[in-house]
Amino acid sequence: MAKIIPLSDVDSALVDQVLDQAFEPGRRTRTAYKVREGMEALGNLSFAALDDNDMLAGTIQCWPVSLTDATGRAHPMIMVGPVAVLPHLQGAGFGKALMTAALTAIDPRAPLPQVLIGDPEYYERFFGFSNAHTGGWKLPGPFEQHRLLCRTANPAILPQEGMLGPWRR
Repeated sequence: MAKIIPLSDVDSALVDQVLDQAFEPGRRTRTAYKVREGMEALGNLSFAALDDNDMLAGTIQCWPVSLTDATGRAHPMIMVGPVAVLPHLQGAGFGKALMTAALTAIDPRAPLPQVLIGDPEYYERFFGFSNAHTGGWKLPGPFEQHRLLCRTANPAILPQEGMLGPWRR
């Protein structure tokens, strides 16, 4: 089973190799990269999964982002992903273990809403993400609206409309 370690313990070149294999080298042109452009991943919420031979099997990174509403107010959030697992190991539980590690590491005393772009059925069933409150949200590039998901303990705090982008103080 997966051994989860801090992503900071892994050489960044190996992380890039996993991301390239999981998402193809053109991954950097995806809208999710524009949402978190210029941001550093949140080290305390980013992890790697090792297989039974202590070889890198997958990674997860989380990012500081915000949803800027119509008044210009930035609502801080955490963007979860990418969750990347080597293609030959997908379906073996590494992705679930990485998601669980990242979501469990969020401080329950002040949890920020978490957002991701992904399969609604999967992420809702296993992790409580939903697109119920994201219909009026925009991203800085093309995306499928139904795949923009959010998870929060208090949906009443979420703006109905806004632009998701890098967190700017």
